[in-house]
Amino acid sequence: MESAMTFVATGDSFITRNLPHADQKHREIATLFSQADVCFTNLEVTTHHYEGIPSAVSGGAWAVASPRVLEDLKKYGINLIAWANNHTLDFSYGGLKATDKYLNDYGFIHAGVGSNLAEASRPKYIETRMGRVALISATSTFHETWRAGAQRPDSIGRPGINPLRFNVIYEVTPSEMEVLKSIADKTSINATQHLHARLGLSTSSDQPFFSFGSYTFKVGNKEGVITTPNNEDMRRITNAISEAKRQADYVIVSIHSHEMNGERLEEPADFIKTFSRNCIDKGANAVIGHGPHILRGIEIYKNAPIFYSLGNFIFQNDTMISQPADFYERYGLDDTHNVADLYDARTQKETKGFVTDKKVWSSLFVKWRVKSGKLIRLQLYPIELGFGKPRSQRGWPELSRSESILQEAQALSSPFGTNIHIMSGVGEVELH
Repeated sequence: MESAMTFVATGDSFITRNLPHADQKHREIATLFSQADVCFTNLEVTTHHYEGIPSAVSGGAWAVASPRVLEDLKKYGINLIAWANNHTLDFSYGGLKATDKYLNDYGFIHAGVGSNLAEASRPKYIETRMGRVALISATSTFHETWRAGAQRPDSIGRPGINPLRFNVIYEVTPSEMEVLKSIADKTSINATQHLHARLGLSTSSDQPFFSFGSYTFKVGNKEGVITTPNNEDMRRITNAISEAKRQADYVIVSIHSHEMNGERLEEPADFIKTFSRNCIDKGANAVIGHGPHILRGIEIYKNAPIFYSLGNFIFQNDTMISQPADFYERYGLDDTHNVADLYDARTQKETKGFVTDKKVWSSLFVKWRVKSGKLIRLQLYPIELGFGKPRSQRGWPELSRSESILQEAQALSSPFGTNIHIMSGVGEVELH
């Protein structure tokens, strides 16, 4: 690529309402997006006219919006969408199929979901005047039943998301391990595992691990947790990167992940850092993370940007027009209550949850340029989404004049060796 190519990336678009009109706040963002060849977002709602049946489990709320919201994403300039996330199957296979249809009807290039594992894993390509760009989308946050299944000659595949599973091993001291084994013996927490072993339904392992129910422990020098990407999923995703690298000029990997480092939501879990760097090692040019609804740090790894989370771009999780009975029952409500009652109960009348956390309602989008395969500029634009406003008004992005969001990005990115300079309300990442 001899000519420069420009990209814009945002975090989660949890969009459930239509833009009332294209005001100045919208036009400012749309103008910046219009300067890019590729504009990315993660779509964190299903879009349909209730063609799907609510799943028994959801990603939190059952995320659904009219397909007309896709028109509003187009008004911003979005043309590339990932939708492998923890809400993809909120309305079962019917919701998945309908969302796929409407995304196609509105002309979006989208990735991460399919009628089987091969389709969900496949790179999708967008043609721009400056070159061809591939998108591979995956999620590490999902219910096990949402994982797409492989097709065989004698069996169809299972619709679902492109999964990134991960392994979790807890390290404890030798004395703590003895306590765990004693508790397991006294409580029979491993009784089912022992039965399966006797019946030959599971295989024994010589590895130095001890199962305590669904958790795995090992003896270490100190207490802690080790997380690593699942080898099978890592191999499948890097194979897709290898294919895309030969078929496109630029390769983007999208990863939706809520998992954190200990109790620090601002820090990605170790397996996400390993995954992201592996993707760059195998040929990806950028990794775009989202999921925790707040910002995480930025790393420049081998001249490629890794955005561990870009927070929210649009966040309207409490203005859906209906929700299934399961959601009401969670808060002790019944069919005499309505959605306003439900959202009041969930937030205890706006006194707890996302609505009270300013970090959820302040974020940024990123804009970068690449020439001859080299990252030559990376800028950060802070946005605010209406913290403190009524639920009927908050959730739309507007450019922020405050430097505090950029200062937060500075602090979060510093541990990755990333320096961000703030000039006239815009962040500029120092490149070497």
